[in-house]
Amino acid sequence: MKTLSLVLALLLFVPLAWGQEVDDGDPLLNRPADRTYDIIVDSGYLKVGVYENFPPYSFEVNGEPRGIDVEIGKRIARELGVEFKVHWIVPDENLGDDLRNNVWKGHYLAKRRLADVMMRVPYDKEYAYMQDSTGEYINEQVVLFGPYQQETWQVAFNPEQLGSVETVAVFQYHPVGVEIDTLPDFYLTSGLQGRMREQVRHYPNVKAAFEAMRAGEVSAVMGMRAEIDHELARPENGAFRLASNGFPGIGKQVWDVGMAIKHTHRQLGYALEEIIGNLVKGGELDAVFAKLDLQYSVPQYYREFLSEEAIARAEGELQSP
Repeated sequence: MKTLSLVLALLLFVPLAWGQEVDDGDPLLNRPADRTYDIIVDSGYLKVGVYENFPPYSFEVNGEPRGIDVEIGKRIARELGVEFKVHWIVPDENLGDDLRNNVWKGHYLAKRRLADVMMRVPYDKEYAYMQDSTGEYINEQVVLFGPYQQETWQVAFNPEQLGSVETVAVFQYHPVGVEIDTLPDFYLTSGLQGRMREQVRHYPNVKAAFEAMRAGEVSAVMGMRAEIDHELARPENGAFRLASNGFPGIGKQVWDVGMAIKHTHRQLGYALEEIIGNLVKGGELDAVFAKLDLQYSVPQYYREFLSEEAIARAEGELQSP
């Protein structure tokens, strides 16, 4: 009887709680959701959405936000003439959920907790214009824009266990570490007709996979290049090396990373896109990556119209005049 009463109480309470917006007393988090360009400038701050606990892109050190996306967000805010405010994103099941919860609608328990702009969104036209079975655009509530980085997949290996990694076929015979439920996981477990599957070892993140490589559990680790670079920069991983191989059959090995805003905030998007463009072409983003011991590649978006000299300058290979 007590159990039944508890269930009934929950059924009566939950719809009421879900129908109300959570107010934790913080006006920054519980601001009106529709922050246009003018409102943002007048407010004096820009709320930048970044993924939590996602080094080297965005993470905390002693309570302070750090990482690539944080540094870029700070530069965007500075150029806009406002203060940077971080909006930590807890990843949901897929990118569509993250965009809904953090850019255009809000989570059902905190609908006003929205970022003004979200970082680390794939700049992909096919995804941007994806349609459902009825022909409706799935992402019509958001605008994907402002590519600022080109990302790729990368392998690091232990030269004491592997002489080289000229082809992924070597992982038929040597254990390789991956973050669970990521594309490297699916690729290595299904590639070569599944012949590498038994050698794939799963870890909660790339850092844990490197710990396993130091312990001799795996001979190599596969992840995103910035994640691999971040770990190789650690003194304890100094003996490991980058592989130079490609990944046949992986689909997209290289992709652009950009930002997202609510579709009604295009004026903000135009302003941020101009700022990012100047940061890319001026080489400032290369400097951000270099400071964090990471490689920087100009997005394909800019490679289509910039000269080779301009691209080299943006990637720090030439000094600005």
